[in-house]
Amino acid sequence: MIPQTSDPNRLDDENQEIPPERLFRAFANDRRQRVVAYLAGKTAAIPIGDLAEYVAITEGQPTQERYERVLTALAHNHLPHLQDAGLVRYDALAETVECTASRSVIDPYLDLAGHAVE
Repeated sequence: MIPQTSDPNRLDDENQEIPPERLFRAFANDRRQRVVAYLAGKTAAIPIGDLAEYVAITEGQPTQERYERVLTALAHNHLPHLQDAGLVRYDALAETVECTASRSVIDPYLDLAGHAVE
């Protein structure tokens, strides 16, 4: 097993913070708010399929068709947007995603948006 080291690209209190305007743009969409709140509560990367299932359920439409549409929207729109903002790491090849921003950075914005970390 390869030992894990600290990721220098991970944004936290000891590294540079994400500019507020970048956070506001990322959180301008309710689905992205929900995604970040969910991922911030996880301790490791999760499969994008699990995230899509969670989003479909919380949006009240847990059908297979809805799941597939959510999965596509996450992979092609929301996750790249959140990754560009410095909030998540999305590995399209492994089909996994994880929160990379510190809770101290994102919690105030999620609180304002009404999305508590799960």
